[in-house]
This record gives sequence, structure tokens and C-alpha cells, in this order.
Amino acid sequence: QVQFVESGGGLVQPGGSLRLSCAASGSIFKIVSMGWYRQAPGKQRELVAHIVSDGRTNYADSVKGRFAISRDYGKNTVYLQMNNLKPDDTAVYYCNVVPEPVTWGQGTQVIVSS
Repeated sequence: QVQFVESGGGLVQPGGSLRLSCAASGSIFKIVSMGWYRQAPGKQRELVAHIVSDGRTNYADSVKGRFAISRDYGKNTVYLQMNNLKPDDTAVYYCNVVPEPVTWGQGTQVIVSS
């Protein structure tokens, strides 16, 4: 089964940028859709961006125009470029299969604060 390792989080000021990476332990070539999810303190996990194998992308309204998801099948990696970050983006970010996630990785913490 595919496993995921997320990285790239950190503390950033409002308006700043981060690029998250998700390395898959196995080939993600056959996985139709991959996504980035996030879970803020006291809130349910939500899907914020996903990408289908043909490259089409979809975003939650809250991040549309600010986040960009991409994938590199050669590196078995999915990325999330996050720009113009806001305090409400503070959360632990995870990557996983869409729409039926498999085992979750440890996630990567993003804190947006001045």
C-alpha cells in the first residue's frame, strides 16, 4: 500500500509563501486523484486541493487563487505551493488519495502568524 511523507511546513508571516512536498513510498501513477487535506485545531479535516492524473485541478473556495497543486510522477511526489498565506490557513497539512484516503502520514504543520 502507498504511504505518504509530508514536509515543507513551518512558521510564516501573513502574506508569505510555503511549498509543501509529499513523497509517496510507492508509485502513484495508477492513483487517479491525489489531494492535499488540512486539519486546523478543533476542526474536521478538509480537502483543499486535488489533482487528477490528466492534470486537472480543483480547489476549495478558501484557497482558490492562492494555492497550486502539482505532481511529479517520476519523483512520486505531490506539491502544494501556498501563496498569500492567511492566519486561517494554520493547520496540519496531509496528502492522500481522493476521494477515499488510505493510511494517513504524519502531516506537516503550517503556522501563519505575525
